[in-house]
Amino acid sequence: MLRGIDVSSHQSSSFDTDGLSFVFIKATEGRSYVSPRLSAQTENAREAGLVVGFYHFLWPGNLSAQAEHFVSEAPGQRGDILAVDWETTGEGTRASNAEKDRFIRKVKELRPHSRVILYANRHFWLNVDTTSYTGDGLWIADYVTAGKPRIKAEWRFHQYTDDPLDKNVADFPDRAALEEWADGM
Repeated sequence: MLRGIDVSSHQSSSFDTDGLSFVFIKATEGRSYVSPRLSAQTENAREAGLVVGFYHFLWPGNLSAQAEHFVSEAPGQRGDILAVDWETTGEGTRASNAEKDRFIRKVKELRPHSRVILYANRHFWLNVDTTSYTGDGLWIADYVTAGKPRIKAEWRFHQYTDDPLDKNVADFPDRAALEEWADGM
């Protein structure tokens, strides 16, 4: 399994890349937030030659505006992966299934040459999601043994711990296969 991490403004711009094949970087949230470390974290990841993904923390409402905001701020190099982070917001709300699906479709429409995937924790996947729509793949969070999330659905990425940071594995035989998939649009 390939190893990777995901980072936000809470992590250093010069995060350690040793042993990693990929990184997901928080780009945006809602209709206006942009991570202040987006550029520096992207530069660090690209200098290390990692496959780079960007994610948007989804809020309910204004789906087109959120998608446009995300796509306008997330770097758009060929082979970059885009993800929607679908979970409970700081205000205790969440986007509906229909909103999640519309957001993914809108991002795919705005960035047709990028893979667009869904990030959800195991609870959301099993108890909240009713459509199983993941765009181009599922990134599941379940804090168990790396590569063994407790779901039956096919997944591409598995976040298996947040201690001391969000660590992930990717279900690809090697880095070349990940790069080919990411660039396959």
